[in-house]
Amino acid sequence: MKTVREATFDLFRAHGMTTIFGNPGSTELPMLKDFPGDFKYVLGLQELVVVGMADGFAQASGQVTHVNLHTAPGVGNAIGGISNAQANKAPLLITAGQQVRPQITIEANLTNRDAVFAPQPYVKWSHEPPRATDVPLAIARAIHHASLPPKGPAFVSIPMDDWDQESDENIRRSVLARGVSGAAMPNPVALEEVAQLLHAARRPVVIAGPDIDAAGGWDAAVALAKKQRLPVWATPAPGGGRLGFPEDHPNFQGILPPAIGPASETLAGHDLVLVLGSSVFPYYPYIPGEFLPQGATLVQVTSDPAEAARAPIGRAIVGDVALALVRLLELVGPSERPAPQARELPGEPAETEPLSGSAAMAALADAWPEDAIAVVETPSSTLVLRNRLRLSRPGSYYFSTSGGLGFGIAAAVGVQLAQPERPVVCVLGEGSAQYGITALWTAATYRVPVTFVVLRNEEYAILKWFADLEQASGAPGLDLPGLDVASVGEAYGVPAQEVYEREVLAETLREAIAVEDGPRLVQVPVAAGMWLE
Repeated sequence: MKTVREATFDLFRAHGMTTIFGNPGSTELPMLKDFPGDFKYVLGLQELVVVGMADGFAQASGQVTHVNLHTAPGVGNAIGGISNAQANKAPLLITAGQQVRPQITIEANLTNRDAVFAPQPYVKWSHEPPRATDVPLAIARAIHHASLPPKGPAFVSIPMDDWDQESDENIRRSVLARGVSGAAMPNPVALEEVAQLLHAARRPVVIAGPDIDAAGGWDAAVALAKKQRLPVWATPAPGGGRLGFPEDHPNFQGILPPAIGPASETLAGHDLVLVLGSSVFPYYPYIPGEFLPQGATLVQVTSDPAEAARAPIGRAIVGDVALALVRLLELVGPSERPAPQARELPGEPAETEPLSGSAAMAALADAWPEDAIAVVETPSSTLVLRNRLRLSRPGSYYFSTSGGLGFGIAAAVGVQLAQPERPVVCVLGEGSAQYGITALWTAATYRVPVTFVVLRNEEYAILKWFADLEQASGAPGLDLPGLDVASVGEAYGVPAQEVYEREVLAETLREAIAVEDGPRLVQVPVAAGMWLE
């Protein structure tokens, strides 16, 4: 008879989940003992980083990814990362150890009291099995929850003495035999109505969201825009964790502003707004106005019923966005509307000392390989990065949609592990880097060839911008003197250097990105302020 532990590892194998991200504690050791040779354990030094790495791996691989935490303290440390994963729709199985069953009631040290409640607001399902024999069944259920749209994290708390108990053979066989899939076709009648609206519209527009990429709808989105001569905007940057449309395409117009009034003003003149794979909309900050310009109709297609329910305007159709796009392509003919005008691209940045954020991103664009992946957490330079790089391949951009920091530096490691054939470049501010700085140790230890590009402006530039917007002058804690991520990187074993000139920066980045035997870090002092062009 197999143990619960053996049955569970068989379940992981059946789902192809042989990479585990974790930070072990005493309550996790019974699961990890005699670790199987066909599994890989990726160690992170703090739980927020561990979840961030798993988040990046899950999104870039498209597979449910296992992250293992240490009872209540580990889950507490990880909550910010779990919140990020929920917003990113990253399919994670999160397990955490628990005290032995005989000591849970007396709340011995390391008991996770009310274990299912701490992560509950941020996961799709949270559970602690009532019996040891139910552990494989609970984990299987969590995997299915994580994989079904909208994808996201699911959590299981496991008492540490459960692993060596005998498994239930019926449960073991049943969980290995099960499969769950979930790409639901949107209402076909509703899609026919959308096709009719597209045919009748004078100036329709598409807002392309991250679920286009996640669902595999990239090519269909491009074909629909071309066939119908549709201008395309990206969903506002706070919710644009992935790109839904190639940003070098002539139909691409830019990134929709993230506030109610400005977004509506940007869409003025359009009579049909077709929102594909996005919420409506990830607004922040609050700048009031009409949700839509006068005379416009909005239709949203989303796999997430919660996004459909909370949208403040328009009609919503729930279903797989890639299937919806393929069907719309079949339903509509070529349009005779004029093709949208290509957007104006930014000119050469001015020469300044230190470099502007625009100049730094222009240097990165000079060095950018066609197949590279950007993982981004530089709030003051995100827009200029996208305007300069104009990424044009699916799976080329990852950004946390929750607004919480600590995702980028960790997720880049996970993305690179999931996509070893493509170079990964993590662009982040020196302030953002601090939230997950120990990810540098993991990158160095496992020889993960991420290129970290750190923009050093000695401030929280995005917060100073918000302070002006919110008339909150005099707020403390917005300056960051003395943060030297290059020195910290060297201490963790990551070769690092600081570069000051644009031409030198481009060449340094070109060389760093080409390295395949481990990470590199390039730090760039940049001028203070927000960079939007």
